[in-house]
Amino acid sequence: MTIKSESVWNYVESPSIDGIIKAGGYFLIYFFGMFLASKCLPSIEARSPKKTYKLTGFYIFILLTILIPIGYYTEHLSLLFIIKNFISFFIVINIFTILFSLYLFQREEAIQNAPNSNRPIDYWHGREKDPMLFDVDLKVFFYQPSLIGLALVNLSLAEAQISLYGTLTIGMILYQIFWYLYLLTHYIREDFMLWTFDIIEDHFGFMLVWGDLIYVPFLYSIAGWFVADNIHKPLSITWLIITIFLHFIGHYIFRVSNWQKFDVRKYGSKVKIWGKQVKLLEGRLILSGFWGIGRHVNYTGEILLYLSIALCSGTISFVPYILPISLLILLSQRASRDDQRCRTKYGEKIWGQYCQVAKFRMIPYIY
Repeated sequence: MTIKSESVWNYVESPSIDGIIKAGGYFLIYFFGMFLASKCLPSIEARSPKKTYKLTGFYIFILLTILIPIGYYTEHLSLLFIIKNFISFFIVINIFTILFSLYLFQREEAIQNAPNSNRPIDYWHGREKDPMLFDVDLKVFFYQPSLIGLALVNLSLAEAQISLYGTLTIGMILYQIFWYLYLLTHYIREDFMLWTFDIIEDHFGFMLVWGDLIYVPFLYSIAGWFVADNIHKPLSITWLIITIFLHFIGHYIFRVSNWQKFDVRKYGSKVKIWGKQVKLLEGRLILSGFWGIGRHVNYTGEILLYLSIALCSGTISFVPYILPISLLILLSQRASRDDQRCRTKYGEKIWGQYCQVAKFRMIPYIY
């Protein structure tokens, strides 16, 4: 990857002892601030299939939506330090991830929960499903520093573009809008995540801690670096129209299909989808909404969503397209595995009947 002489990458400082200490201080203030907010802010009570949670993510998100613009307007806030210390943050947060996962592995409750789980694989997956600290569910809490961290990195890239080039491009504006809407639609139905496999079944160890603190904020923001540097190749009107169209179509399919399935799982056959009473096959498989069209259209929507974010960078580099391309490969394989699993779970006859209604997996007439 070539870095141009004039580039936001040039803001990034080489890691040093002082830089790592500074980044460590910033991160700990941020992390414990998020924890205190999760502990002290008003909460929304929500149930999962196994227990009741108190969710504060929506209030944290709305509070920051108000405070960050005020901070920028009054010139009391700058997030350029995130870009300047990006490598130091990466080092610090990886170290924190290793140590925090060790804490999860060695804490008394974990040992009592799985006294014979001492293998490296148990450190990777974790010993406990629902570790609690000061009445805060850690697995649910870690979504906050993860997703809010992604938002802060994205904002720092917009600030870097203004600082370096003196402008905010259409591509960067769309990039910020797309990610904001992604987070907003997550938080307005935050209880959805309580019904996901990660929350219900997974143990909480290094794999999920690293995914929350490193994978999401560092990898998902990678396109923003190229959006920030795309100054000399402005996006055409046609490109912009396609990008906006793909985003809103993909975003709608991704969220609404998942919400439809979630609502049926939570409330059963009394749910209405698109204004009509939900239809169920054998009381189990949804024949309404997106699930009566395709078997895994939520994956299709997710790929289109991330593709639209990559398109905000134009053709400046192939790197932003690695995420949607990798998701296309991984989710296509997952859709095939899901079909096999469902065929075993529901039986050849019932699954065959469902496939007669929802005829394709992800792409009509193709896959």
